[in-house]
Amino acid sequence: MLGSDEARSLHADHPPIDLHADTLMWSRWIGYDLHKAHEPPLWRAALGGHVDLPRMRDGGMAAQFFGLVSLPLADRVKGMARVVHEQIDALEAQMANKPGAVRLVRKAGELEKTLHDGALGALLGIEGAHALEGDLDNVTTFARRGVRYLGFLHFSANEAGFPAYGKGRRDDSGLTRWGFELVEKCEDEGVLVDLAHVNKAGFLDACRVAKKPPIVSHTGVLGAFEHWRNIDDAQLRAVADKGGVVGVIFCPRFVGGDGLEPVVKHMKHILNVVGEEAAALGSDWDGFIVPTRELQDPRGLPLLTDALLKAGVSRGAVGKILHDNVMRVLDEA
Repeated sequence: MLGSDEARSLHADHPPIDLHADTLMWSRWIGYDLHKAHEPPLWRAALGGHVDLPRMRDGGMAAQFFGLVSLPLADRVKGMARVVHEQIDALEAQMANKPGAVRLVRKAGELEKTLHDGALGALLGIEGAHALEGDLDNVTTFARRGVRYLGFLHFSANEAGFPAYGKGRRDDSGLTRWGFELVEKCEDEGVLVDLAHVNKAGFLDACRVAKKPPIVSHTGVLGAFEHWRNIDDAQLRAVADKGGVVGVIFCPRFVGGDGLEPVVKHMKHILNVVGEEAAALGSDWDGFIVPTRELQDPRGLPLLTDALLKAGVSRGAVGKILHDNVMRVLDEA
């Protein structure tokens, strides 16, 4: 097992929760089995093969948020809701194959009971409001199936607003009227508002009207590395002021280099700007990325814990990054 005894001890007390992996996309496409220990099929763990239950256990994890991905082509969103449902179906089928190994959870208390019973937790988040197909009632439908966050944008504009990068990008335009209604609908249904991929104007709009904590499920921060994918200090403060969390991505392209040091740099920038309550893990495993070499899968998480401690981050703050901050947001939402 990787990592020091201290890291293992910290994971026992604060088992990591990661805010974003696209694994169920692969389960839907090619029948990827969460119960089997995999090795990534491509050199340097490119693209996929990152997350499964055995490696989550090896990394001392509590739970994984699985992103539900649909990719609208030629502006066609019809059928996108079905794609999301099929990924949830894939998870439910895998849970039925080996009852008791992993449970779909919605609340912090449910996750605590799941861990007490020796199982791992799965939580769900949708990537892109185009999956709603313009119907706010789909928020209710997905919430009833266990979805806990909704990413408003992905790589194309939709009824809610405009992406930070991609088709239909409009940097000066914020949330649409429907987007503001969507914030309210999500909060009414206990669905977290996820601002990953949202342009800055829409991002700040959502934070301004939010009554419950928003999240950014997977991102870097501009104060640590200049890249279009990353958010600035004003955005960090806007999320933190509402009690939300920001998951740091594990992709070298976005954090400014390979290895643990760039990831730690982004974490420490969040701590320095808004304090200990806002930082979290947002790997983007299985999401068409080449991950940081030590974090190619969950087995490497104790190495990140060691790197944070070595960089002077307190044990208490590391526990919040790994586990406590996300649990608090689940409770508050």
